[in-house]
Amino acid sequence: MAVTPDVTDASARLEDLIDTAHRIRASIESVIEGKSDVVRLTITVLLAEGHLLIEDVPGVGKTMLAKALARSIDCPVKRVQFTPDLLPSDITGVSAYNQQTREFEFKPGPVFANIVVGDEINRASPKTQSALLECMEEHQVTVDGVTYALEAPFMVIATQNPIEMEGTYPLPEAQRDRFTAKIAMGYPEPAAELEMLDVHGASQPLDKMEPVATTAEVAALIEAVRAVYVSQPVKRYAVDMVAATRHSPDLRLGASPRATLHLVRSARAHAALSGRDYVIPDDLQELAVPVLAHRLLPSLEAQGQRRRPEQLVGELVRRVPVPDAK
Repeated sequence: MAVTPDVTDASARLEDLIDTAHRIRASIESVIEGKSDVVRLTITVLLAEGHLLIEDVPGVGKTMLAKALARSIDCPVKRVQFTPDLLPSDITGVSAYNQQTREFEFKPGPVFANIVVGDEINRASPKTQSALLECMEEHQVTVDGVTYALEAPFMVIATQNPIEMEGTYPLPEAQRDRFTAKIAMGYPEPAAELEMLDVHGASQPLDKMEPVATTAEVAALIEAVRAVYVSQPVKRYAVDMVAATRHSPDLRLGASPRATLHLVRSARAHAALSGRDYVIPDDLQELAVPVLAHRLLPSLEAQGQRRRPEQLVGELVRRVPVPDAK
């Protein structure tokens, strides 16, 4: 039977996606050793048009991961070092009076880039953190009543230290909900740490990195991911999975409808990176913890039992019936 042009085009787009994603992944892994799962999830969030929160103790490579992704793509990149005295206008931009033209001119802030790296986001006040709310959700910034659109693709990669660390503020619930996924770097394996001493000991590998993909290529990949098929049973499975967090007695706050949308978008990207043009329940199961856990608030009893949101999500996923249909 002859293959239709649509099927051929879709197959070609999927091959191009996998090839470009492989180049980006190899570029990042030349700097980040022994963290293939973390790198894959980072690329998944990029292709899902999402934002990534990286939480872990200092010194494990959070900022290095964010900068490695940024340098792998030939696009405008801006970095914001969050500090207690940082103001919202330092992020979004400000209207300044021009003495020559006698008019106010808008001076764009660092959010006007394709990739924004926010370093130690929870060291700034909640007021400053909230400056990212509009741009992360609506891809626009409003200053003095004027709205400015942000160019696509747009991704915020923020790092934060655990809230137990000195000088940190907890992220507001609305801020956490706008991050598609949260990951932890974790300590490297001894072999990876030994290799790190060889690679990083004599030089800075970030300085040698060259872009392996363009903004146009990433935009095309995102379009290809949007076309990945999600059946009704799989959509229902995603809804049931998120709804389970809202009815759990172990949680004071369940996941929002935005979480359902982020879960399905991420599953599309995960399926495409796996060489499929359709989503299966396994995609949702693998992404449930990084996509849902950071949005949840455990009950006081669960906190007393030291049960973390990641553990609670894993328990809920195991209880939700899995659909048979593809």
